[in-house]
Amino acid sequence: MAFRRLHVDWLIFLSIPFKLKYLRKLLPFVVIATVIMIAMTTFRSGAQISKSGSSMENLASVSTSTSSPSGSTTTSATTTTEAKPKPPSVNTGPLLYESSGTPASKSQVEQGKIYFDQSCSSCHGMGAEGSSRAPNLVGLGPATIDFWLTTGRMPLSNTIVQPERKPPRYDPSQSLDIVAYVTSLGPGGPLIPNISGVPNASIAEGASLFALNCAGCHTITGAGDELASGAYAPSLHQATPTQVAEAIRTGPANMPRFSPGIMTNRQVNDIVKYVTQSIQHPNNAGGFGLGGVGPVAEGFVGLLIGVGILMLFALWIGDRS
Repeated sequence: MAFRRLHVDWLIFLSIPFKLKYLRKLLPFVVIATVIMIAMTTFRSGAQISKSGSSMENLASVSTSTSSPSGSTTTSATTTTEAKPKPPSVNTGPLLYESSGTPASKSQVEQGKIYFDQSCSSCHGMGAEGSSRAPNLVGLGPATIDFWLTTGRMPLSNTIVQPERKPPRYDPSQSLDIVAYVTSLGPGGPLIPNISGVPNASIAEGASLFALNCAGCHTITGAGDELASGAYAPSLHQATPTQVAEAIRTGPANMPRFSPGIMTNRQVNDIVKYVTQSIQHPNNAGGFGLGGVGPVAEGFVGLLIGVGILMLFALWIGDRS
């Protein structure tokens, strides 16, 4: 007060220079713009992972336990015996499907050999016995061969990298011909799964089984994720019901194999229904879906809106004072 009586404090009442006042008003907008850039960058990278991952869906799993968190067990009531492929007879080919006792025709086997010689024998050998470039296919079973063909992972141009999902080279009928030929070379392996029970399956049980056995690698949204040593668990967003069941039964690439003794056919159908309905076609709760990339992008949007409002409110208070 003594300094004020002597007018010593007059510098304090000088107006703020224009440049400083301009920068002070501009600062909140700079902060908001920075937050927007960070949020958009994170959202775009997450969407790209989801999009690239959606080209693959072979259902990797972190655990082989199949008891649901609720503790309920259905194994004893629903366990079915895996059908054993029969050796082809003179006039017919091998069995391909669990749900059908009708074997492949001899013409399918013959046509499949033509396709195999054209696109597969250069790596797997003329008799599918394998080579230094590719594994032996004899005895793997119809489900394994069908999965790799229908997802477009085979034929493979580069044997070093992990195969990715792409449009299949052969249509379903041609793929079955190849499956029939390879299976005719030697029995063994699982048949193409029977998914006729999927319409009556339980989505709730499927969600529990998926969270317990699959989400650790594929994430809870089924978008896929990276694993160790450059491998990855692919997205499940484009998987067909048959392909999901085949992946569970055969365990392609880094994924463990779930035999009927570990996971019953009913439990497989529960997972198939959950993946093909709840994951691939989630309910729209309104608002922005953010590409289904998870809580990170949602957190940045919340940060953008919340911090932006607080900064504008602080600026308004500063101007009033």
